[in-house]
Amino acid sequence: MTAAVHPAVARRQLPAVLATVVVAGLAVSAWAPRERATWFLETVWVLVGLPLVVFTWRRFPLTNLLCCLLAVHALVLAVGGHYTYAQVPLGDWVRDIFGLDRNPYDRFGHLMQGFVPAVLVRELLSRTSPLRGSRWLAPLTVCACLAFSAVFEMLEWLAAVVGGHSADAFLATQGDVWDTQWDMFCALIGATVSVLVLSRPHDRQLDALGVTSRCRGAGSTAG
Repeated sequence: MTAAVHPAVARRQLPAVLATVVVAGLAVSAWAPRERATWFLETVWVLVGLPLVVFTWRRFPLTNLLCCLLAVHALVLAVGGHYTYAQVPLGDWVRDIFGLDRNPYDRFGHLMQGFVPAVLVRELLSRTSPLRGSRWLAPLTVCACLAFSAVFEMLEWLAAVVGGHSADAFLATQGDVWDTQWDMFCALIGATVSVLVLSRPHDRQLDALGVTSRCRGAGSTAG
């Protein structure tokens, strides 16, 4: 009979398990993607972000909540990179079931672009600034996510200028002239929902890491 794994040990092992899953998913997505350039453009965030998290882990370990969200987001990007966002089979299935006029996987990807970075931004601000415990933490987190979404849209615009029609798969506009605005709106909704739903469990995990608010000791002047 195998011995049970202590919950604390399991929590410590979770980041390594998630990293292994992400590497495996990335490797699978890299196998014969529909467009190699699109795969790279969609997954470059994972190719850069995962090593960065690994190399800085001893000095700056992340909460398990954030690790889980980053892993899910990485897999979403890997799937979108493999098929291109406009041709993900799951999105085609949802489109046909609900009678939509486009593959919605791109919209889902941009919701995730707000939902997951909101926890990342919140964690960075809570641990490196006096904002934890301040009423400004939530709106500044959402604003940072919306700013990132706008920068991403400018990168897509640059890809369109440089690549012309060859960048169509990366843009995934699917003929929608308001696609850029929809992308940023989806990121805004994702970030807002993330802050509203995940702030309390995130704070509990930050407490477990020993992160304290610099604001609370300063009284009401910080909030």
